[in-house]
Amino acid sequence: QVQLVESGGGLVQPGGSLRLSCAASGSIFSINAMGWYRQAPGKQRELVALIPSGGSTNYADSVKGRFTISRDNAKNTVDLQMNSLKPEDTAVYYCNADIRTERGPVYYRYWGQGTQVTVSS
Repeated sequence: QVQLVESGGGLVQPGGSLRLSCAASGSIFSINAMGWYRQAPGKQRELVALIPSGGSTNYADSVKGRFTISRDNAKNTVDLQMNSLKPEDTAVYYCNADIRTERGPVYYRYWGQGTQVTVSS
């Protein structure tokens, strides 16, 4: 069984910063890409940032220059540093990871439960 658990959400004023963390645990053999998505009320879930196991990161245009994704392969964690937050960044943020378990060779996408980020004065 694999679990992804997020932490670090909360309420912040416009212009402020938050750091989200996500830890994967369970019978993990290897992890390919890890990422953060978000879903605002009444909107579809959208990609925020993606970090492959190797290679360059990808960001949504709306967060480029403000958000930074990073990962620690030894700890199976992925973080999202969010700076210069705007009210339109308000959403539930979800982490995901493409994980191969010890049971077989196929990678499956796992999701965390989500953490609320609210940007408001």
